[in-house]
Amino acid sequence: MTQTVSDPHIPAESAPRAPTVRTRAIVPTRPDAGEAEASTPIALSARGFCAWYGSFQALRSVDLEMKANSVTALIGPSGCGKSTFLRWINRMNDLVPTARAEGKLDLHGTDILDKRFDVVELRRRVGMVFQKPNPFPKSVFDNVAFGPRLHRRMSRTELEELVESSLRQAALWDEVKDRLRSSALGLSGGQQQRLCIARAVAVGPEMLLMDEPTSALDPKSTARIEELIRELRNRYTIVIVTHNMQQAARISDRTAFFYEGSLVESGRTLDIFTNPKDPRTEDYVTGRFG
Repeated sequence: MTQTVSDPHIPAESAPRAPTVRTRAIVPTRPDAGEAEASTPIALSARGFCAWYGSFQALRSVDLEMKANSVTALIGPSGCGKSTFLRWINRMNDLVPTARAEGKLDLHGTDILDKRFDVVELRRRVGMVFQKPNPFPKSVFDNVAFGPRLHRRMSRTELEELVESSLRQAALWDEVKDRLRSSALGLSGGQQQRLCIARAVAVGPEMLLMDEPTSALDPKSTARIEELIRELRNRYTIVIVTHNMQQAARISDRTAFFYEGSLVESGRTLDIFTNPKDPRTEDYVTGRFG
């Protein structure tokens, strides 16, 4: 589920820990990047990042680096702050009157929390895909063309080529090429979510944020989205919030575990799932609580 705070002044309760049963750790299935990761540039870094809703502190002094052209999974119990962190990366929480943040969030070396930073440009560079598909009540074509039309002037031919390219990136073109003028609301749930991904990539972002993008989908649609994420990592930096430990192990290169508003541990997914440093991380990834 997407992180919610029913009363922003009251912290979410910690999930109880099961005292006895020990389960086996999930073994990641993504190929290990090995030493090549060391030379990968940093796309986003958080330093001493804190966030509040009114007097409730949702995040406490988070220090985290995200590698370019990789998938970083944010995991942790509901209410731990992972979705709050995700939404600050493209300043969506600017729209929440009681929300505020301190510290630094650097996107390729520029602090995006600086009030002088152009938020419209930030949201072009950092796209967002939500838990439930949210296509506009427009045609398939107009959904994808919406962002490019806002950001720059294009000829009809250029726009058509961009729409096709974006739909191909989202592995949707072959399914909708004869339905471009039909309402996007007539697509299946999985198709709608891939359309939202196509809409996000159409404006040429550097980073894609995904807040539990498959939680509302069936297993077949989930598998297609996961395959798509693995392909998109070659073009974009991807950050995904997920409660599905198997999914995190399958698709991510790096994993960050949040608990009660703090970043407990982060590192290569292989290390987090097979050799965690903190016992709380081991308890979570082995299913003792969550």
